[in-house]
Amino acid sequence: MQNNPDKPATPEIKVTAINGWTILIFNLILILVGGYIAFTVPPGTSPSSAIFQFCLGMFIGALGLFSFKGHFTLEPNEARVLVLLGNYKGTVRTSGFSWANPLYSIGNKISLRSHNMNTETLKVNDKRGNPIEIAAVVVWRVNDTAQAMFDVVDYEKYLTVQSETAIRHLANSYAYDNGEEHEPTLRSSADEVAVTLKQELQERLSKAGVYVEEARITHLAYAPEIAQVMLRRQQAEAVIAARQKIVQGAVSMVEMALKELSDRDVVKLDDERRAAMVSNLLVVLCSETEATPVVNTGTLYT
Repeated sequence: MQNNPDKPATPEIKVTAINGWTILIFNLILILVGGYIAFTVPPGTSPSSAIFQFCLGMFIGALGLFSFKGHFTLEPNEARVLVLLGNYKGTVRTSGFSWANPLYSIGNKISLRSHNMNTETLKVNDKRGNPIEIAAVVVWRVNDTAQAMFDVVDYEKYLTVQSETAIRHLANSYAYDNGEEHEPTLRSSADEVAVTLKQELQERLSKAGVYVEEARITHLAYAPEIAQVMLRRQQAEAVIAARQKIVQGAVSMVEMALKELSDRDVVKLDDERRAAMVSNLLVVLCSETEATPVVNTGTLYT
């Protein structure tokens, strides 16, 4: 999509067009004067002079009609690129009714408004090689009309291609989830990932005169072929994490109970009975079902 990469960027030249209403009145005067000259021939005028006067009037009238071609209107946040015989002459950004050289190419209007582009859902591999699906929304606008018109063939298609390339590179740079400690991932670090995506897009699209206002992931999921496997893995990891917390809490409670019994001199336990008590308490505290107590009517040693 891009032209010669060694070619320097085409800078935008801002120009001010002539007020269209002033030229409109002038054009109407030309047409009226031309018609008057062409069709008001004084009596006694020689045939050659009459023909010359008619041709002069028609020329003046035709000049006025041709000048109408130079009128154009611009809405707010619109611009018109002026090209004369293949040469870039400048860009008009002033909204309203204006006039420029009728020989300038027509149809070179560019919207300066912000646009939303939703990328297609791409199937790529994340940093760990897991196949994922990812899509994003890009908010952009044309910042340099000259670069948008002359430095790329079609800036909108260029935007689409470069956005998809940037998203693929982003996905390959981050893990989907479950990163190392403090490692950003696509799921857990949405803001950081959005900033990275915007920066890469801006770097790629600046040569097309496009300014990226915002870029953010809108769809992120494992690819269907591994989605169920990864879901089971996540569930298993969640169970393991929950068990770890339960065990840590149970150990703390047992430690506290033994310390309280010892400090208050409630009961004296040897190592064997202490171990049995710890085992029983851990079973009660860590069990998924309610434990059924067994009442000992004898001593601790029977």
